Parts: sequence; structure tokens; C-alpha cells
Amino acid sequence: MRDAFHEDLDKISDQLVDMTKLVGTALERATAALLEGDRTIAESVIAADDDIDALRREVDDLAVDLLARQQPVATDLRMVVTAMHMSSDIERMGDLARHIAKVARMSAPNVAVPENLRPIIADMARVGQKLVQATGDAIGSKDVYAAVEIGRIDDEMDELHKKVFTTLLGDWEHGMEAGVNATLLSRYYERYGDHAVAVADRIVYLVTGRYGNPDEGLTR
Repeated sequence: MRDAFHEDLDKISDQLVDMTKLVGTALERATAALLEGDRTIAESVIAADDDIDALRREVDDLAVDLLARQQPVATDLRMVVTAMHMSSDIERMGDLARHIAKVARMSAPNVAVPENLRPIIADMARVGQKLVQATGDAIGSKDVYAAVEIGRIDDEMDELHKKVFTTLLGDWEHGMEAGVNATLLSRYYERYGDHAVAVADRIVYLVTGRYGNPDEGLTR
């Protein structure tokens, strides 16, 4: 029975890693739709979000079943409980990619992002890919210090978010609608990173039983 229990825990971990792969693909394709003004790609990202939601439900259902049947304790209990929190954060990352795709679809075949902001948005997408890859790796390895590194990568995203607002507050010549789109898009990418950091914090808790302190390098 215990072997079956640990197999189920491994399955939950694998499903969480699979979720990170799906939301990584969603962000990549949503950004392509955004920067190319491609409605077809945008609609495919929006439709594929159902797969992420379904996988989240599978994780949560299995976690609840394990709580009911096995009554886990200590690290096993932390794994089951934190898995449900992590699945929620990763699912939200997928939702944010869907939001980006919706902006792309609304503007297609035109590009919603003015030309002077496109390199910044492309950089935000690049950092988002680094974050989601690091998140999946940290979930799979249960490596505390790999999880902490996610917070440092997210600092890059925060700087790019500020750069968007610096541009908006400068000599903006692209109108109100483009300004609103830029504000929303930058926020979506920034929040994508924040959810990756939330997952990282839970990995630290899963492994150590606490969230650590700055002297240990376990928090930002």
C-alpha cells in the first residue's frame, strides 16, 4: 500500500511538471500570436487552455483522494497539500498566457504592440520561458536552491515590467488603446513570473517544512 502511495506522489509531481510544459508552450505561442498578429495561433492557445485546466483537476482529485485514503503525515502531507497550491499557481500561468492570446486575437491581423515596445515584450516572453523551465526542473528535483534561483530570474521580469512603464510615461505617440494594451500585457507577463515564484516558495516549504529566512538565502 505504501509503495502505491509513493507511486501516486510521483505521479502528482510528474503531472505538475507536465503542467509547466503546457503553460510554457502556451506562453510561447501566445507571444508569437501577439507579435505576428496571428489570429489562428491566438485561438489555438485559448482553446488549449482547457487541457491545462483538466490536468489541474486531475492533480487536485488525486491529491484529495490520497488525503482521504492514506492520511499522510510530515513530508508526504506537505507534498499532497502543496501540490494543490502549486497546481493552482501553474494553472493561473496558463490563464495569463490565454489573456495574452486574447489581446492578440482582438487586434489581429494588426499587431497590438507598438514597434518600440516589441523588443521588451519579446524579452519578457524569453524570461517567462526561463522561469517556467526552472519551475518544472525545481518541481522534479525538489532542489531548494534551484527554487530560490527562480526568484532571482523573476527580478529580470520585474525590471522589464518597469521598462514598459518608463516607455509609456515618456513620449507616447501610439494612442490610448495601444497604451492600455501595453499596460495589460506587461502585467500579464509580470504576473506569470509571480506565480512561478509562488511555486518556488512552496517547493522550499515542501523540502524544509518552513519558508526559510534571508540569512539562509532561502528567501529573496
